[in-house]
Amino acid sequence: MKILDRYIIKSFLTTFFFILGMLMVLAVIIDLVEKMDDFVSITAPIGDIVLDYYLNFIFFYSNMFAGLITFLAVIFFTSRLAQRTEIVAMLSGGVSFRRFFVPYFIAATFITALSLWGNHFILPDANATRLEFEENYLRNAFQIKGKNHHREIEPGTIAYFENFYHDKNMGYRFSLEKWDGDSLYFKLLSNRAFYDTLNGSWRIEDYFIREFVDGRSLIRNGTSMDTILPLEPGDLGQRVTYASSMDYYELNDFITEKQRQGSDQVKHFLIEKHQRTATPFATYIFTLIGVSLASRKTRGGTGLHIFVGLMLTFIFIFALRLTAVGATNAGLSPLLAVWIPNLIFLLIGLWIYRRAPK
Repeated sequence: MKILDRYIIKSFLTTFFFILGMLMVLAVIIDLVEKMDDFVSITAPIGDIVLDYYLNFIFFYSNMFAGLITFLAVIFFTSRLAQRTEIVAMLSGGVSFRRFFVPYFIAATFITALSLWGNHFILPDANATRLEFEENYLRNAFQIKGKNHHREIEPGTIAYFENFYHDKNMGYRFSLEKWDGDSLYFKLLSNRAFYDTLNGSWRIEDYFIREFVDGRSLIRNGTSMDTILPLEPGDLGQRVTYASSMDYYELNDFITEKQRQGSDQVKHFLIEKHQRTATPFATYIFTLIGVSLASRKTRGGTGLHIFVGLMLTFIFIFALRLTAVGATNAGLSPLLAVWIPNLIFLLIGLWIYRRAPK
């Protein structure tokens, strides 16, 4: 590795960690101001707030925005080289523009590998601690209303709630179906169902039951009955962010189980899984665009490059959100939804690279 390579790698990584540190300090201050009233009212020790919440808060958001911070670091550092005509001197000295990219991609590889390792194996533990703190002190995740829940609670047995209120352990328009292959032999319809936390049973109210026995249809109804089902309210209201506390293997097993149950949140979990890989690899794309864009000396100087970089960053975030909505609501494949912004910005990066001064 030559002196030039070491100089660029050291300057690139130094700029990256400096911007990362400044943004995390700003993020902690904003979050602290927002939650100050909550921290005053809760009974959590100061040590838990600092170590269990904010330390893992920093880990989470540092990893989430690593690729975008890489973009800003590349723009800032490379534009300074361009304004001081150092890039012109390198190219005039016989260094090709393609060779100029080598140390940048070495540094980007370090950041990508670190982010991949953190996403799949290190960050889940940090997220588990942070989410546990939030559950215990900042909010009750199940004080929400859930809609249209389907669960296969046993092979061939499907439960459904049109609405479920987790703060009351109560659901409306409940149904229970039992299938033998493609044949339905039992169906229960109910206006309301309550979960009794003391004995773990369900109270079914205003119910209607239809059974098919020996070719005959048997019908009965009633006002109330108690029954035991392999179903708990927590199975209906799991937070989507809960998946972020699982490592690679746990998340795969969790997705398989939710697919078997027919969960309506599977797409959210698949997006979480694919983002753990796609987001780190975006570091290479941001590096390509950043170097190609900032290597040109302009009258606007570093400020113009940073402005353009921020605009592209916001567009990338918007594209991620847009494709995620497409996956959850419009039937787009979660794998495609996560990788489409990377592919689009890769084409943009290649176009900018071809137009960069060489």
